[in-house]
Parts: sequence; structure tokens; C-alpha cells
Amino acid sequence: MNSKNLIQIKQFCLYHEIENTFISELHNYGLVNIIVLEEDEYLQPEQLPAVEKMIRLHYDLKINLEGIDAIANLLNKIEALQQNLTATQNKLRLYEQHQTE
Repeated sequence: MNSKNLIQIKQFCLYHEIENTFISELHNYGLVNIIVLEEDEYLQPEQLPAVEKMIRLHYDLKINLEGIDAIANLLNKIEALQQNLTATQNKLRLYEQHQTE
């Protein structure tokens, strides 16, 4: 895998002024994926918004990792329910359109 588009964890942590171990702990909870290339650790760019949200939860709101894990799981469930609701509404619209024709 090419590290060109990846975010080096050391640099990310320096920028956000956090410990590298925080990202490792998020990885241990299954909240982020760490990619190891040539003995350096990286994050995928798609993960940045979620990781930055977790940083704010932990450092600004003082929520521990167990709480962050619970919040992340609940947010994922809400997102899945919203997608399911949208799909159901779309099917209902199609059904209603066929009924009126």
C-alpha cells in the first residue's frame, strides 16, 4: 500500500497535541484502523473526522474510552437506522406513485 495518501500517526498526534497511545487505544477498541508500513503507523484519511470527534470527546469532554466506544456504537446504529428509514421512504414513494397511476 502506498503511504502517499495516508496520515502518519506521529504527525497527526503532534498537530493535535495528543499522545500517540490514544490512537493505539482507539485501535485496541476497534474504533480506528492503523496501517503499518515500514515501521511507521498511519491512518486512512476517511477516518480523520471520526478520530477528531473522538479526540474532542476524550480531551474536551473528559469521556473515557469505554464511553467513546459506546457513543461510537450508538452513532453507528443511528446512522444505519437513518439509512434504513430513507430506503423505506423511497420504497413507499414508489408504491404510492404506482397506486396513483
